[in-house]
Amino acid sequence: MAEGERYTAADAFTDALVRGGIEHIFLNSGTDYPALIETWAKYRDQGRGLPQILTCPHENVAMSAAQGYAQLTGRPAGVFVHVDVGTLNIGGALANAFRGRIPVLVFAGMSPYTMEGELEGSRDNMIQFIQNVTDQGAIVREYVKHCVELRSGANIQQAVYRALQLARTDVKGPVYLMAAREVLEQPGRDIGEVPVGWAPPAPLAVERGALGRLIDALLSANDPIVVTSSLGRQEESVGELIRLCERLAVGVVEAPPSYMNFPGGHALHLGNDVPAALRRSDLVLVIDSDVPWLPALTKFPEGSRLFWIDADPVKDTIPLWNYPAEMFIRADSLTALRQINEALAARECDGEAVAARMGRWRERRAALRALPDESAIPEDRITPQRLLAAVGEIADEDTIILNETITNTALAESLLPRSRPGTRFHSEGSSLGWHGGAAIGAKLARPDREVIALTGDGTYMFSCPSAVYWTARKYGTPFMTVVFDNGGWTAPKIAVAGAHPDGYAARTQSFWAEFAPASRYELIAEAAGGAYAASAKTPDELRRALREGREAVKAGRCAVINAALCGSDDQP
Repeated sequence: MAEGERYTAADAFTDALVRGGIEHIFLNSGTDYPALIETWAKYRDQGRGLPQILTCPHENVAMSAAQGYAQLTGRPAGVFVHVDVGTLNIGGALANAFRGRIPVLVFAGMSPYTMEGELEGSRDNMIQFIQNVTDQGAIVREYVKHCVELRSGANIQQAVYRALQLARTDVKGPVYLMAAREVLEQPGRDIGEVPVGWAPPAPLAVERGALGRLIDALLSANDPIVVTSSLGRQEESVGELIRLCERLAVGVVEAPPSYMNFPGGHALHLGNDVPAALRRSDLVLVIDSDVPWLPALTKFPEGSRLFWIDADPVKDTIPLWNYPAEMFIRADSLTALRQINEALAARECDGEAVAARMGRWRERRAALRALPDESAIPEDRITPQRLLAAVGEIADEDTIILNETITNTALAESLLPRSRPGTRFHSEGSSLGWHGGAAIGAKLARPDREVIALTGDGTYMFSCPSAVYWTARKYGTPFMTVVFDNGGWTAPKIAVAGAHPDGYAARTQSFWAEFAPASRYELIAEAAGGAYAASAKTPDELRRALREGREAVKAGRCAVINAALCGSDDQP
């Protein structure tokens, strides 16, 4: 700090972010940011520590980028938005982070609380009256772990450290801080390095009695399976799960997967069809999954046993939820798997029974992972199956796949199996449009890896593509997007036809979900971010576009391939 310069609350806030480990801030600012922007400009000019600040033209992109970054690194980033309206704009993406247990520090300014110049930072713009709301925190309180207004520069650093502690503590999640301009202009207090006591607690282990009961159940089962969705958020857990399953010949079903949880090519990987696997199993161990199957459509087999391991095994934030587990174990899954494997190493298992079970799983694996027969479809048409096969030709084992194809998710898991942890990701939330911003965050986290985002045409539009590709170009995070263009929203059509198979909507094909006339989605990326843009109507065109797109990404440009799927109408 230059001699005579004031140390402000904005300075103290920035120092706390750096010391707390925030390396990136995804920013969409407004008139509430003068103090922070002045601090950042000063720090950059003086060569002082500062997170990388990335301007994002839409808040959905900022929040999704922070989610993608945290999914690959486990570390939180900052998302800084503008008062109430910027907070509203992160809504769906914030819900994704909350459901996905993603640590993110969200900060929003507030309308100044003085209006006649009484304090530095007082209102000086008409819009600050319009943005003055009664309870700004109420916008997000259902979707964050912690919601606090910063009220003084004297303790702003403690407030930041507390927020980061909570964000990183299981069950992890986003936290929300807010402050008015007057607070950020106040004198700040620097308390130095992060004090002892602000770290998250140690991972929770399985209690000894519960562990013994689970081990006995596993050893006595005839056909045990593991069902998981997000065990792979800790990459070391994948190796521990392989160790467990190979020792006892336990089959693994991913439903629906949000991470790479188990090698897709492994003989014990049974795909994504949980109901089919349940019918043959007498013991089910669910690890890290919110909704492993739908109770209305899949009844748990009578006589089978269900055990559940999760940092949140009874889903505290889901009001209506129940599965017939005989034991819910609240524990960190990596810690629990290590305990299980250590305990099994000290026990004898029936080698003949394990070998016989391995043979049965090999036979069942083929049926559980069967693909649709497409021999009757003309070879010059693109189907989802052919599209995914073509993507598989350019993706290697280190390629990071972001899957937001929705109705083609299970097919993508079958045709693009991942063998290495940290190479497949989905969003665990229900707000669509995650893939674009997430790809930016993924590339920031792993700049040496290729990133491919798979998306439907509707989901592509939800991603705010003009903002996505502008941001990617500006900050050097090139990736490939492949659009499964089926001419509309397929999920609502399936839902309506399932609920009313003989109804008017199904008979007349009236769903209000079609995108006609069609759009040249790839050209949005070209115009906004200088991306390589190509459309394809045949498999040959598709393969050529994918090859050229990959070369463009290697050269530093994004690429968007818009693939017209068989059966979609009015394609461009």
